[in-house]
Amino acid sequence: MGDLFRPPIKFENVLENPSLVRTLIEKNGPYYPVQRYFSNAAQYRALAGSEDSPILIAPNFRGDWAYEEPLIEGIEPILYHKGFQKGAAELFDAEIVQPFSVYANITWQLPFSQGNGHTDVPEFRGINRTEYPTPLLSVMGHSRLFEAERISIATAVAWFYKGVDGGFTYWPQGPTAQPKVHEGAIYNTALEADNERMFHRVRPVGSRKEGMLTELTLDSHLAYQREDIWQIVDRDQTLAEMRWSDLRISLSWKARVFPDRAALDQYEDHSNDLTIEDVFMRFTQNLDQKGIAFPDTADPIHDGELMDVLARAYMRTPSEFDSVPA
Repeated sequence: MGDLFRPPIKFENVLENPSLVRTLIEKNGPYYPVQRYFSNAAQYRALAGSEDSPILIAPNFRGDWAYEEPLIEGIEPILYHKGFQKGAAELFDAEIVQPFSVYANITWQLPFSQGNGHTDVPEFRGINRTEYPTPLLSVMGHSRLFEAERISIATAVAWFYKGVDGGFTYWPQGPTAQPKVHEGAIYNTALEADNERMFHRVRPVGSRKEGMLTELTLDSHLAYQREDIWQIVDRDQTLAEMRWSDLRISLSWKARVFPDRAALDQYEDHSNDLTIEDVFMRFTQNLDQKGIAFPDTADPIHDGELMDVLARAYMRTPSEFDSVPA
């Protein structure tokens, strides 16, 4: 995969009032595991870029705060952040920047790097996460078969955490080069980049000697209790209790960017959208060129065997190029 993106832009003092983030976190729970975004193990493996990755329900939780519009009260200073919008225009030489998404990631005691490095879920004209599984979109992005229809998305990741590690590894020169690390004094800082193409991952959170909570299910949730106390609860059973300072908080801000009005008009009028039939036709033709059989299936969107075939054919991670430091 080529280096098709510019180096990230770093921000200091992202919010004039960073305590806003704690207020929003406390008011808008509970928070459920990120694995709720996957409908089956094959989809998880596709996004992870590994054939044998089991679904691991880790203490890593997510809250959706904006998608196309604010979903919670008080998110406007983050959703319409002027610095992020300016950065997006610079990264993509874009005339038009449309912020559309903010979500919170909340992690507790996950003392190892999260995966081998991944890219975020892309979007294409006519094909997006509102109708189709996110791992299918990720495979589409990695395949590079749909670049003409890809929507460029700028992502700013901001941190509100002062605990042990919890930083960010990223590959600004592509997966074959050595990565860089954003760590240390990361509180109220941000990196903005093309995260749909740039590989990245979260660094360990908390102490390795403390281990990781392994009893989580998709029904487990993180909930604010009182004062400084948080709990992970499952079926009325408290699995763990922690304080605010133990939680690694990051926010992901996303905006669609367009080089000019003509590109925006094409996106909005749907005059040249992909259809799902187009997607699987392109996959079929390309797999045939590779000598790989496209599985016979009545439901290609949700077929686990097909997702495994696509993942093996297209998904890559930096670890395959021996660029991940020990």
